[in-house]
Amino acid sequence: MSEAPANQNQAEAPKEPLAAIFRRLIGNTGPISLMHYMGESNARYYSSKDPLGSAGDFVTAPEISQMFGELIGLWLADFWIRAGREEPVHYIELGPGRGTLAADALRVAKRYGLEPSVHFVETSTALKDIQLAAIPGAQWHHDLSTIPAYGPVLIVANEFLDALPVRQLVKTEDGWRERMVIPEGERFACIAGGQPMDAAVPEARRNAPIGTIIETCPGAAATVYEVAGRLRDQGGAALFIDYGHDEIRDGSTLQAVRAHLKVDPFVGPGEADLTAHVDFATLAPIAQSRGVKWLGTVPQGRWLRNLGIETRAEALATVAPQHTAAIHAARDRLIGEGQMGLLFKVMGLAAPTWPDGAGF
Repeated sequence: MSEAPANQNQAEAPKEPLAAIFRRLIGNTGPISLMHYMGESNARYYSSKDPLGSAGDFVTAPEISQMFGELIGLWLADFWIRAGREEPVHYIELGPGRGTLAADALRVAKRYGLEPSVHFVETSTALKDIQLAAIPGAQWHHDLSTIPAYGPVLIVANEFLDALPVRQLVKTEDGWRERMVIPEGERFACIAGGQPMDAAVPEARRNAPIGTIIETCPGAAATVYEVAGRLRDQGGAALFIDYGHDEIRDGSTLQAVRAHLKVDPFVGPGEADLTAHVDFATLAPIAQSRGVKWLGTVPQGRWLRNLGIETRAEALATVAPQHTAAIHAARDRLIGEGQMGLLFKVMGLAAPTWPDGAGF
């Protein structure tokens, strides 16, 4: 009998805690930027687990109700039909989670003749098997660069931008400085860096009071810029759905969630989901700079109402009356102003020659 490889029956060695890596790095080279801290924390977090659902750390809209994905599928199919049914057409989802949104959206879209190739932009190995079970024909990409460069693209990004690392600048007595991270006892903390950053602050905001924090997300800006370029060159439409604001604001919005509770983002890096509010007010002009149509940025509740979520909820309740209370609770969670309806926004983009989209 042949001998098994030495490591076949051994568990994979546990990774060194990210906190220890950060402490060693800071001890050797000095403070790290908040953007570095958030980026590495989320890279570790998403590579190691399925964070979604009641057994995970948070629940996204597609997991709350099938109505969310169904209405997105209906929106995409309607848009594609009115644009002329051009093929081949590609469905692209950024950060597809468990594939639940795609499954619901594509099921509805198929009824109207829309059967696109499916492409997921995903880096989490922990989620790929789950996504494959939901959408067997999906193709995976590390980023948008390998997405097909021909045919219109229908792009959906639900709660994707909020997890991209943010850069924070703070106004000090000596001018603007980047917020850096250092160890502080058992946790980490932010301090003002030593490098002047005044040139990175828009002139209209440079005279803000001492203590003012400006938060930007280079990754979100780059993503929207690239998506807009795809729409301009290939045709199509895009939906960015996330919690955030549609007016310029100051202050830090960094937060951490673990086991459905808000926790300290500076404790246990890599063990919780770090997010920040999406600055839709900055992203819309970036998209427009590439010549695409900005359809609008509206509260999620209004957009879903405009698409008929209340009618859909009643139809589901009629078919499954035993689930009426759960269906209504899910509807209210998605559109209620005190829940997801107001805080979450929907930003729509379209190719210059495509029609306007419903709901905006």
